[in-house]
Amino acid sequence: MEPFTAGRPDSHTPLDVIVIGEALTDVVTTPSGVVEHPGGSPANVAYGLGRLGVPTGLLTAIGEDARGAAIETHLHRAGVRLLPGSRSLARTSSATATLTADGSASYDFDVAWDLPGNISALVPRVLHTGSIATFLAPGARTVKTLVQQAHQRCTVTYDPNIRPALLGSHTEARTIFKDFVPATDLVKLSDEDAQWLYPRKTVAETAAHVLGLGAKLAVVTMGAKGSLLASAETSVNIPAVKTGVADTIGAGDSYMSALILAFLRRATDGFAPAVMARMGRMAAAAAAITVSRAGANPPSLEELDGALRPGH
Repeated sequence: MEPFTAGRPDSHTPLDVIVIGEALTDVVTTPSGVVEHPGGSPANVAYGLGRLGVPTGLLTAIGEDARGAAIETHLHRAGVRLLPGSRSLARTSSATATLTADGSASYDFDVAWDLPGNISALVPRVLHTGSIATFLAPGARTVKTLVQQAHQRCTVTYDPNIRPALLGSHTEARTIFKDFVPATDLVKLSDEDAQWLYPRKTVAETAAHVLGLGAKLAVVTMGAKGSLLASAETSVNIPAVKTGVADTIGAGDSYMSALILAFLRRATDGFAPAVMARMGRMAAAAAAITVSRAGANPPSLEELDGALRPGH
């Protein structure tokens, strides 16, 4: 396996990771005003990878508008390349959270998801996708086709990042997930995702079920309880890194970005226990850095490597 070398990509740099999925504007409305910032789980994962020095491209769907321009600028600051075909919507999607004085929130989504049908097959070292992009028609069909085309030629990682408000029936969503997993290699779920998809299964049982569907590695994050990484042969439990918590925004996406980096850094193929442990520890460290500060602010490569040094 070729060693991974971090670096910011320019327009000619081969991409180690391509992320396919939604980029949208998160709008937070409070009694004191409105704040907007770029969001969307796949876009957050791409941004996190860029911060970690991984040459990354994002295939998404945004509009030729101010919100779309803000998203592109945000990604560019992390060295993430917006791929051709991504400026395809009449307007950039948004997710609005309205907070009341007592802290309760209501949510409203204005999300469209579509991709051009003539996109050629994408073959980076890792193809990542997930969230709304794999469930919401019509774009979900294109994502599935691209993933199936790439699966035999690169590693596919998948985070369903369940958003019930944007899905159809529970049965329909679970069927989509079940049909999608066979074209993937690494599947990461939160414990909330696992509970929503399979309410009668334990975390370990859900991980085993995902492996049975065809994934080579199943990962379930459990917040302060750590995370479980399971292969067909074995499983490892990784404790969460103790840290002060500012908020948990972006923690799961930061975990996913670092998990992909750890995969790229493997010295050997396969998922031996020691390999899984290293991957889990790197991802947990990234999530801990992210929750220790406000907002979706994932670590730089220097910060993450520093947190993983012995004695830190």
